[in-house]
Amino acid sequence: MKTHYWVIGCLLMATSACSSGEEEHVKDQEKPTDPIPITLNCGITASSRATDYGYENQDKIGLYVVNYKGNTPGTLQSTGNHVDNIGFTYNGTWKPNVDIYWKDDKTKADFYCYFPYGTPSELTSYSFSIKEDQSTEQAYKDSEFLYGKTSGVTPTEKEVLITTNHIFSCAVITVQPGNGFTAESLAQANVSVKINRVCTKASIDLTKGVATAVSGSEKSIYPFKTGESSSYKALIVPQTISADNFITVSVDGRDFNLKKDITFAGGKRYSIPVTVSKTSNGINVGIGAWEDEEIDNGGTAE
Repeated sequence: MKTHYWVIGCLLMATSACSSGEEEHVKDQEKPTDPIPITLNCGITASSRATDYGYENQDKIGLYVVNYKGNTPGTLQSTGNHVDNIGFTYNGTWKPNVDIYWKDDKTKADFYCYFPYGTPSELTSYSFSIKEDQSTEQAYKDSEFLYGKTSGVTPTEKEVLITTNHIFSCAVITVQPGNGFTAESLAQANVSVKINRVCTKASIDLTKGVATAVSGSEKSIYPFKTGESSSYKALIVPQTISADNFITVSVDGRDFNLKKDITFAGGKRYSIPVTVSKTSNGINVGIGAWEDEEIDNGGTAE
C-alpha cells in the first residue's frame, strides 16, 4: 500500500441548539452567547483504509470533546464530557448527527476521535473484533480500527486537525515461486493462505488509543487477496504469535507450514514473502517490518 495523507473537511453548521441522540449528546444543551461552531479536519495516516485513499462514503466516526479546567486538561469519561460520542457520517463531506459548539471563546479542549463509530460503555476496555474471514474487501475494511487525539485546542473558528492512526497491524503475505514452480504454474494452481492462532478480539483503551489482544479468542485468519495475484493481506490485533503453523500455504491441496515467533505492533505493516519450493518440501520465509528497522527476521519452514 502506498503512503498517503488525506485531510477531509468536516464543517459543523451552527443553526440550532444542541440536542441528544442515541448514545450521543452534548453536555451543555443551551447554545452559548455568540456561539463558535466547532469545525474539524478529520485526516488519516498512510494506508489507513483498504482503498489507501481515505475515508469512504457512509464511513462514520465518533467524537468526544473534553474541556480544560483553566490550564488543566479534563479527563475523558464515558459520559459527562463537553461532547459525548457525536457521530459524523461521510458523504463527500462530514455531516454531524447534531450541531456542536465550543463552551466559550476561552476554554481549551481535547478532541478524541475513533473509527468505526460504535456505542462504547467502558472507554478503557472497548470490545472490538477483527473478522476471521477477511478474504473479501468488505470484511477486510470491517476489521479496521483508527484512533486520533488532538490536545489543548484553543477555541477558534478555524478547523481543528485530528489525525487518525492505525492501532492494529497489517500482515502482507506474498507467495513466490521457488524450485519446481514458476510464476505461471503458481498462477494456475489452487493456492490458499491462512494465518493461524491469531487472537481476533481486542480490548481498546479509547483514552490512549491502545489495543490489547484478548486471550482465548484464537482463530485462523483468511486474508484478502489483493489485485496482485500472489499477494494477500490481513489486519491483526497487536500480539505475539508462536506457532508451528504460523502461516499455512496450500498449493493444490499440499500444505506448507511456517514455524515462526513474531510480535505484531500496532500501526505497523509486516511484509512476509513466502517462497514455495518443491525440492525442499517447505517454504522459505523472510519478514521485514513496515518501518525499516534493518533487522533480519527471516526463517525457513519445512
